[in-house]
Amino acid sequence: MKRVVVTGLGALTPIGNSVDEFWKNAVSGKSGASKITKFDASRFKTTFASEVKDFSPEKYLDRNEIKRSDLFTQYAIYAASEAINDSGLNIESMSPFDLGVIWGTGQGGMKTFEDEVENYIENGKNPRFSPFLIPKLLPNMASGLISMKFGLMGINYTAVSACASSSSAIMDAFNYIRLNKAKVIVTGGSEAPITDASVGGFSSMKAMSTRNDEPQQASRPFDVDRDGFVMGEGAGALILEEYEHAKKRGAKIYAEIGGAAMTADAYHISATHPEGIGASKAMQLAMEEAGIDTAEVNYLNTHATSTPVGDLSEIKAVNATFKNQFANLKISATKSMTGHLLGAAGAVEAILSIKAIQNNIIPPTINTVIIDPEIPSSMPIVTQEAIDFKVEVAMSNTFGFGGHNATTVFKKI
Repeated sequence: MKRVVVTGLGALTPIGNSVDEFWKNAVSGKSGASKITKFDASRFKTTFASEVKDFSPEKYLDRNEIKRSDLFTQYAIYAASEAINDSGLNIESMSPFDLGVIWGTGQGGMKTFEDEVENYIENGKNPRFSPFLIPKLLPNMASGLISMKFGLMGINYTAVSACASSSSAIMDAFNYIRLNKAKVIVTGGSEAPITDASVGGFSSMKAMSTRNDEPQQASRPFDVDRDGFVMGEGAGALILEEYEHAKKRGAKIYAEIGGAAMTADAYHISATHPEGIGASKAMQLAMEEAGIDTAEVNYLNTHATSTPVGDLSEIKAVNATFKNQFANLKISATKSMTGHLLGAAGAVEAILSIKAIQNNIIPPTINTVIIDPEIPSSMPIVTQEAIDFKVEVAMSNTFGFGGHNATTVFKKI
């Protein structure tokens, strides 16, 4: 099996439009939540979200590219561009068939679909759909257009596993390179879900926070007063590369992917297993593959969306996995700052996990003031402010509707 390393990062998030800005604001505990500006959300119980700010696709896409792509694809190309530039890859010097894209998204072109159906209905006697409707809404179009923009002709597809999508994509990219089926893969995920249907649908499920008067304090994982997640949007991209290939070209290496695993809860369409059985098994399998035990994990970036049931089930999974042995471990929930980026969550949280290794800093869980009494007091949750802490190994959890559990392990190299 080949070794796989991370040689490039790219991010577009509610708290930063580059990896450096994203990391800086995460360490400082900045919230990206505010009143929704993309549409009138006053009809819904939740009227706020974590939106990307100051995004201008015109700066890197021409008019025709914008016309032919949904916002989630534009976000993907933006993050992928930063990651490729960061990697220092000389794409022209490589065989294009050694370069691939495996991307993740949960919803794909939701806004495109909404707009086209609305326009169709309003057109009266001459209803007509745009010829770009199907290409724009397809979930795989982000991976397709990334490959077209950069001439990447190797493996190319999209992983869809709800909020675990981009973690699934990262794991697949890891495995393809390990099996020597690619030298370099652009991976990660993007989501543009702040739309009428998406916000309205999650609102009807009572899954989102309704703390409309104080949106920046709304995402409060593990807190006794948490009342649901805050929707976020954006993209995260990672360049995964075969280790010897990266070493030979003198690449900057952020971290090695040691292991990754997925399991299924086989329990409920939207709720996690109350005892966290599937999540615990995913963590165990990822560590097994990485050749480490629990004592070697220094940082766990939890899925923790700030829902009453979900946060507790993950804590039970963590406790079952680590068996209350937390001497070398710190935990945080960075969705408290970014909101929940759904299918892109795993990618942006992988970036924070990797940056924690690079900088020996644990980003905080903001807004968590009084930890739920059902959570063991021994659980080493970092709240309010970032801390300095030596990180050799970081683990990232993401879970998705349908019972999908995904865990990735990153190691200092």
